[in-house]
Amino acid sequence: MTKETNLGQQRLEVVDALRGFALLAIVILHSMEHYNLFTSIDWQPQWLNTLDGYVSSTVWFLMAGKAYATFSLLFGFSFFIQMRNARRRGDDFRLRFAWRMLLLACFAQLHALFYNGDILLFYSVCGLILIPASSWSDKTILTVAIILLLQPIDWIHMICASVIPGYESLNNHFAQFAAQAEQVGMHGNFWQTICDNIGNGQLYSNFWQVEAGRICQTPALFLLGMWLGRKEMFIRSARSVRFWGRVLVGSLALFGPLYLMRELISPTLTNLTWQYRFGIALGMPVNFVMMAGFVAIFVLCWFHAADRGYRFQRLVTNFGRMSLTNYIVQSIIGVILFYNFGFGLYRLCGSTLSLLIGLAIATFLTIASNRWLASHRQGPLEALWKRLTWLPGQRTR
Repeated sequence: MTKETNLGQQRLEVVDALRGFALLAIVILHSMEHYNLFTSIDWQPQWLNTLDGYVSSTVWFLMAGKAYATFSLLFGFSFFIQMRNARRRGDDFRLRFAWRMLLLACFAQLHALFYNGDILLFYSVCGLILIPASSWSDKTILTVAIILLLQPIDWIHMICASVIPGYESLNNHFAQFAAQAEQVGMHGNFWQTICDNIGNGQLYSNFWQVEAGRICQTPALFLLGMWLGRKEMFIRSARSVRFWGRVLVGSLALFGPLYLMRELISPTLTNLTWQYRFGIALGMPVNFVMMAGFVAIFVLCWFHAADRGYRFQRLVTNFGRMSLTNYIVQSIIGVILFYNFGFGLYRLCGSTLSLLIGLAIATFLTIASNRWLASHRQGPLEALWKRLTWLPGQRTR
């Protein structure tokens, strides 16, 4: 085995493990949200209600926004790997990647039938920025990513609200679709849920992602993932260890001031536009800084453990390798468990019980992934996606 091949395999292992942990956190968050059925539980004893409060606040603080950001970062890295491998074969992957994003949009439609919180359609649109960005310099990629991470759209709205009398942008168009989707999930049968998800559910999901600041953050993270791939920061070297060490120190230095600014300034705002927009304009950078610190810790731990990762990291490697399959399957399992047409557990489970259910779903899918990959090279949807990406006779030089 050549050194280059060995390094490539090591990099993919750490990335798959990191993706597995991000997906694990997503499953937990979705379960605790009852897959977008936000309800309070009134049957529990007081001690369990108290425990729920601590569990909810802790999980939300550690995972909300960070798991999605990590998942997005690695999406951009995967594009870099595909582009690099295609160029080594002499193929131009840019148009093929556009076709691949169209296929991802089709997978999104399958996913959205069951769950009204789909991100795949949003990914398929935002991912198109990687096509022109593939020819940008490293400096340009980093500059554009930083600008987008600063949430310029929200700052523009806040400036307009400050200088234009009567200007108002409350950033809550998704709410009307969310209210209907929630009622259908709580009271509808299977057919009603499917029909509502086809239209109203997708409007809810994608309006929310735009208005929550992901319209800027997601392409920024895609670009950063590609930049990390170019710089070989997931391959162990003195340079990459030094880089992730600096990322960790920087995240620790920035988190405190940014978090305090958000918590201290937000309660003082009286302008409605500023109230809605400021939490996003500063909240998204706070989440990014935390995510960067978590990723740095994870990668440094992997490098430290003989560049093979610790056992707790390797446990979810196959879970991460089958991320598309597992992302869609966990939603199907989750809505069956929590929605009215299934077991209706949204009525019975508070944060603690929902956390345990999320862990059970992730454990089941991890075991299934290990067994599947013992005899297959890829997950079923990953293999289908690859086969459709490279239809016979469609490779170009």
